[in-house]
Amino acid sequence: MNLLELSTVLLLLASVFSIINLRILKLPQTIGLMVLAIVLSLGVLVIGLIAPDFLSLATSLTQQFDFSVLLIDVMLPFLLFAGAISVNVHELLKDKVTILLLASFGVVFSTFAVGTGLHWLVSQPFLGMTSVGLTYVDCLLFGALIAPTDPIAVLAMVKKMNLSTVTETRIAGESLFNDGIGVVVFLTLLSMKIEGVENITAQSVTALFATEVIGGILLGAAMGYLGLKLVKYIENEHVELEVLITLSLVLLVPVISHMFHFSAVLGVVMMGLFLNQNIDTDKDAEGVQKAMGDYVYKFWHLIDETLNAILFILIGLEIIPILQNFDLSYVLIILLVIFLVVISRGIGVFVPIKILSIKKSFEKNTALIITWGGLRGGLSIALALNLPDSIGTGKDLILILTYGVVLFTILVQGLTLKKIVK
Repeated sequence: MNLLELSTVLLLLASVFSIINLRILKLPQTIGLMVLAIVLSLGVLVIGLIAPDFLSLATSLTQQFDFSVLLIDVMLPFLLFAGAISVNVHELLKDKVTILLLASFGVVFSTFAVGTGLHWLVSQPFLGMTSVGLTYVDCLLFGALIAPTDPIAVLAMVKKMNLSTVTETRIAGESLFNDGIGVVVFLTLLSMKIEGVENITAQSVTALFATEVIGGILLGAAMGYLGLKLVKYIENEHVELEVLITLSLVLLVPVISHMFHFSAVLGVVMMGLFLNQNIDTDKDAEGVQKAMGDYVYKFWHLIDETLNAILFILIGLEIIPILQNFDLSYVLIILLVIFLVVISRGIGVFVPIKILSIKKSFEKNTALIITWGGLRGGLSIALALNLPDSIGTGKDLILILTYGVVLFTILVQGLTLKKIVK
């Protein structure tokens, strides 16, 4: 298949799945698409038993593109920008300390808690995983890739929960920023794995972390400021030009980030927040107006919904090789790791909120809602696929564990989140 044919198949499946979910399943879009993607992968496997050529055709689809590159370099910047311009920036700025502490402490704590727990689990003879050969750094890499929540899935769920503006902004903001921090932690650990722990110094780790985080934030702020000046100059008169400007900037940030080793994820989020501002008008009746016209927000909402649908279909296709080689002996360790991930997420959220509640007010059970609303998605899978082959058979185990956690958070946590909020 060429690129046009592949895009046609993905868009057609996305359209059909969205209609089926809307008219028949009537589940939240994220959950409905995930269910249908799993049904698709299972259906392909069943048909593959009868017609092996069909199975090879389906698996060849995933071999024609690098899912991790496609998501991290192409889809994620668009999805995160769309998410950033939908957040209430004024509420976010009021609560920036809370959001940054939740995102940073939560990711770092979960990385080490899950990584240490997994390292202990694979060393236990009763699980039969001692021969896998996962090192402590390998386990920390799993902790880093599973720590960040999926802002696309989280934002889609939060918008339908009728939460207060403050709580909704805290959940959305934490989810947007912990992605960037999670990717930076993952890349730092990955460099330790590739170069060898003995060749890594505290200074090099600090320099890498600072370059990724500070560089990404500054680049995003600079591009956001430039974009804001451009759309203010246009003054919402030519909305098609505003769309063109935002599209070009979203594509430009990852390109510059790769050149200077900045975090493209943080850069795109910062740029989106800059552009998602109100600007003063000359004594207008309302006093302020949006920097960009409503047409721009509708366009990016369309991009968000379309790419989100395609993302879950790709996840379904990527899971086919995992299901082909799945062994029932993995079930117990998957369940234990899911428990470990949820508990680590809970502690990573409860501790900052407990400290911050000394001076700030939080709605009752905010920590529980943020914990259970920590859905994982495409980013975790993309990072798992991006692991080096030097991990050996341990990479297959990490992929299986990643899919297990992603499916649990989206299907179980996603379906029960509304009841927990009530």
